[in-house]
Amino acid sequence: MRHVWTLTLAQALAACGTIMLVTFGGIVGARLAPSPALATLPWSLSIVGLAAASIPAALLMQRHGRRRVLIASALFGCVAALACAFSISQGSFIGLCLSASLFGVHASVVQQYRFAATELVSQDAGAEATGKAVATVMLGTLAAAIFGPLLGQQTRLWGGWPEYTGSFLALAVLLAGAASVLMRLPATPPPPKADRGSGRSARQLLSIPGYRLAVLAALSSYAVMSFIMTATPISMHVHDHHSGAITSGVITAHLLGMYLPSLATPWLVARLGVRGLMLAGLAANFACVGIVAAVGEGVTHYFVALALLGIGWNLLFVGATTLLAGTFSDNERFRAQGTNDFIVFGAQAVVSLLAGVAIEALGWRTLNLVTLPLLLWTLWAVMRRDLPPAR
Repeated sequence: MRHVWTLTLAQALAACGTIMLVTFGGIVGARLAPSPALATLPWSLSIVGLAAASIPAALLMQRHGRRRVLIASALFGCVAALACAFSISQGSFIGLCLSASLFGVHASVVQQYRFAATELVSQDAGAEATGKAVATVMLGTLAAAIFGPLLGQQTRLWGGWPEYTGSFLALAVLLAGAASVLMRLPATPPPPKADRGSGRSARQLLSIPGYRLAVLAALSSYAVMSFIMTATPISMHVHDHHSGAITSGVITAHLLGMYLPSLATPWLVARLGVRGLMLAGLAANFACVGIVAAVGEGVTHYFVALALLGIGWNLLFVGATTLLAGTFSDNERFRAQGTNDFIVFGAQAVVSLLAGVAIEALGWRTLNLVTLPLLLWTLWAVMRRDLPPAR
């Protein structure tokens, strides 16, 4: 587990890019965008960049090995952070959008940290050890969710530049630190050339029931979370006139809900198994959508709904990642992982782009209820498949 903890430390530094973009991107976007409706465009474009780069990122790791690509990505993220800072200092909304899309490319590699972690534990250790490795790496994002916004807030006025320029300069330093930490990982060689094109195709992988379920569960976790989370600041601050501080507090509660359960998910995997973990995640999502979010728009409703949404994402996503790890052979792993991330984050990109339009057209309560068919489909799929039991 020593190298898993190295990945966790790197994740704590590298994930600050996404956290800062979520926390401050909309604020800066609202200031620079030609229309308020475009305020969340930088964040949405970062997800588009993530989805577009998912398969190329996996193929680069297949060709050059994980360690080299992880380090290069951290340095690339450092450049993207500097580009964001420059765009903010120049008041360029187009520059901010382009820089955010570069962050998405960096984030596509950060998403591979969880797969790298599963490869650092014994292949014979079973679902419990795999789930523990995934949850441990996600603790790094918990640290980023707590300290990233604090650092960004403390450095937003650095150097007398326009507000939040300093936040992204500080982020560049963190990403350079992530590259340094990643140098401590073992330099595992890439697979032999003969293995790179071998194994089943993406279409054949998607015909495997277990693989298909893992992709569906991860897609559901991200699509539901992103659709509701992206719309929340608009609903709270613009429609319901809650203050920016209260809105930020609700988003923080959501981020803690997303990553704090990682402290317990290794125990939950051992006690509940993959199916139980997924069902617990779906239950939290149903509670968010069907009970809390649909009955009111007070601060308490938003707070509880977004916390439940984060918890549901964590449990469903960790369960999906744990299941995915056991559905392909070693020579197929990069193709399988890249295909999974392309589908999952492609769906997230679509729903994040639609969220702004949906909240204006449907309102908060109906927007939440729109996610029920996807959650019900996922529940049906989880219940009808044999999954690894608790041990």
